[in-house]
Amino acid sequence: MNILIIEDEIKTAKSLAQIITSIRTDAKIVATIQSVERAVSFLTENPQPDLIFMDIQLSDGLCFEIFESVKVIPPIIFCTAYDNYAIEAFKANGIDYLLKPFKKEHIESALDKLSNLRSYFSTEKPLVPDLEMLLKRLGEPDGKKSFLVFKQNKYLTVKTENIAFFYIHNETTCIMTFDHHEYSISQPLEEVQGIVPASQFYRLNRQYLVNFDAIKEVEHYFSRKLFVKLTIPSPDKLLIGKEKVSSFLNWLESR
Repeated sequence: MNILIIEDEIKTAKSLAQIITSIRTDAKIVATIQSVERAVSFLTENPQPDLIFMDIQLSDGLCFEIFESVKVIPPIIFCTAYDNYAIEAFKANGIDYLLKPFKKEHIESALDKLSNLRSYFSTEKPLVPDLEMLLKRLGEPDGKKSFLVFKQNKYLTVKTENIAFFYIHNETTCIMTFDHHEYSISQPLEEVQGIVPASQFYRLNRQYLVNFDAIKEVEHYFSRKLFVKLTIPSPDKLLIGKEKVSSFLNWLESR
């Protein structure tokens, strides 16, 4: 069984590989990858493995960005320190969701689940939509409705629908509203991306998460990039790299 590990912590990835191969002697770790960009390249240029162990937060963004650039076919066992991405994980081929620090028995249980699923679906029994039922029980999230901010010695609530974009300034996540008010928040941008509606907000690059309603127009730019103009000024020029152009245009069109 060929297994790909996508994990940005090298020690964790090494430990995970040792646990997997100690449980399954037929397991072969085909690669260990730390970033979204490298994962996209590997899955595009190589035969896809039989199974993927995947962390949520990688060195250059959330793992879900991988699925925007390449079709991922194998089942995935997510191993993460965060418990608020379960719904996205099960939508992205997830068959298990393990919270760090994981133990050997957790990995063994997840691998057993994979074996049981393969055995079950290899028969002619009708498919039982377990994951679909799980998602229905959890409910489709509408996303976070508002953010609590502190400014001028006061706590304020900013509705998510009034936020034009989130961006990183001096390593701090900031909010810019449609009426040109700016606030800082404690959550990292990766976490914000996971709790706002994905249909409404798009991660243009490592610094900016933008509301669809804030986008005025999009232009072609050098090196097959896109230049995004907003309805309100942004501190930086908003460019989308060529590797994300297709997923961004699909996001625009799907709304």
